[in-house]
Amino acid sequence: MLYLLFKSEAMTEQLEHNDWKGTTGGMPWMQRSLVSILGHTDPRIIYCFVALVCPFYMLFSHQGYIAQYRFFTQRFREPWWKAFWHVYVNHFRFGQIIIDRFAVYGGRKFQFEMDKSLEIWKSLESQPGGFIQTSSHIGNYELAGYSLNTGSKRLYALVFMGETETVMQNRTKFFAPNNIEMVPVMPDMSHIFTLNNVLADGNIASMPSDRIFGSQKVLTCKFFGADAKFPLGPFSLAVTRDCPILAVFVMKKSWDTYHIVVHDLRDGL
Repeated sequence: MLYLLFKSEAMTEQLEHNDWKGTTGGMPWMQRSLVSILGHTDPRIIYCFVALVCPFYMLFSHQGYIAQYRFFTQRFREPWWKAFWHVYVNHFRFGQIIIDRFAVYGGRKFQFEMDKSLEIWKSLESQPGGFIQTSSHIGNYELAGYSLNTGSKRLYALVFMGETETVMQNRTKFFAPNNIEMVPVMPDMSHIFTLNNVLADGNIASMPSDRIFGSQKVLTCKFFGADAKFPLGPFSLAVTRDCPILAVFVMKKSWDTYHIVVHDLRDGL
């Protein structure tokens, strides 16, 4: 069953979009069983199994392991043993995040710490105009959508619709009560027009800004010492609509607590 924890979108992601699977691994019965187990089991017990499985995954999934290992040894000049440890910790923390997602499906509640930066979000949410909320595939951004209500504005989240049935059903189940609606990523990029209408109506458009979904419109920046391509869409949309754009990160702090951080990106546009 723990196979599904390490065949998820982040660990099967390749550098090019055509190789990216974008789907949480595991058979449907595996995912349903995990949801059922976590409905009656402390997630920390499953974390222990994740800790044991991580070395085997690193051993047999060379591509993901080697890429991270070289990152630490070549970019940060770390010795092999320190780089190995950091790769292990990264895999373990990622496994915890996947477990937490399924734990919510099973009824588990997590706590959220919100620092003063959240006042920026609350201020924009109370004003009449729409704004863009962006993030990256770090931490557990999706978990906040399962647990926090957006308030008076409706949030439209850009999502990859090729996920497994279990994930999509639970997304729908938990997003709806929190005033969140999903916008599917379309091959013809028509989702950009949908999000443009969302902003025109004074609502919130939420989208990731670290993956390229087939678009040729990219922005190349230095990222940890090397060139990296980022989608231009979210930032171009913010400039075109002349609307605020915020970066929101939901980072795991302890086994049952996440910390939400908001950054105002308007000064950089």
